[in-house]
Amino acid sequence: MTDIDVLVLRSGTHGLPASDYVAELRDRLPNYRIELARTPQEERELAADARVISSVHLSEDLLDRAENLELFAGVAAGYDHLPLDQLTEAGAAVTNASGIHAPNIAEQVLAYVLDFARNLRIGRERQERHHWEHYQAGELKGSTVTIVGLGAIGTAIADRVSAFDVKTIGVRYTPEKGGPTDEVIGFEEDDLQRVFAQTDYLIIASPLTETTRGLIDAEVFETLPPSAYLVNIGRGPIVETDALVDALRSNEIDGAGLDVTDPEPLPSEHPLWDFDDVTITPHNAGHSPKHWSRLADIVAENVEHLDRGDDYAEFRNVVRQPE
Repeated sequence: MTDIDVLVLRSGTHGLPASDYVAELRDRLPNYRIELARTPQEERELAADARVISSVHLSEDLLDRAENLELFAGVAAGYDHLPLDQLTEAGAAVTNASGIHAPNIAEQVLAYVLDFARNLRIGRERQERHHWEHYQAGELKGSTVTIVGLGAIGTAIADRVSAFDVKTIGVRYTPEKGGPTDEVIGFEEDDLQRVFAQTDYLIIASPLTETTRGLIDAEVFETLPPSAYLVNIGRGPIVETDALVDALRSNEIDGAGLDVTDPEPLPSEHPLWDFDDVTITPHNAGHSPKHWSRLADIVAENVEHLDRGDDYAEFRNVVRQPE
């Protein structure tokens, strides 16, 4: 069998149509061999001949079979779940899909925020009862929006909410870099408490790290104004779920928009489902009809860099270089 330039694992494409991704790659790389492994058996059989494997996950067993692997092209922004050390030891670079989700996730965050600001849930409840009665909606203008994480997604959120004449505050590891927000702070406790105390909309757009795990805890909910809303499109464990439930029950915050939860999937009997002031979506803020075309642009460009023997500094979205 000849070498496979790119092998896409169907089992690791977020449940989206893997054949669409393969078609996008073939369109951009017409002179390359692009294959789709549709079953675990095909994954094992084809991995040995693949120069590039693209998926969300890669098991260590499959990595052991991938003797010719030069690049693992992740289809998600997160990569902490991958066997990174083994990949670099095997001589493979690792890239991710950072940036491809930014436009649609930012739009979903806006949907949550505007829903809360205009009290649309009250309108929906009265519509269900066929009841015509005016109610008081609020305004987003003049609010303070704090965004934890100023990567591609956080930046896209900041760009969009700024159009509503709000004050924006960004939280990032390196505040000296600045950002698209009116103010940028780090993760120092005093700074966070000061900012959270004035926040109307707290948006979590950061990856899950040692610093962010459990960052939004009972103390944060006590610090936020009781009229504040939480939006989490980052990772579920960034928010302590029990503390969130307690905060909602005691009216320490006004509501939440959750695209991610802990645990996930959220069990059907979980109390978060039953709050009228909580909107839950099944971790699909990153899904968009343009998902695969944006990712294929990145992967195709990096395959061409591989062929030319370019320095990894020229690759897009490199998160690990081979040893």
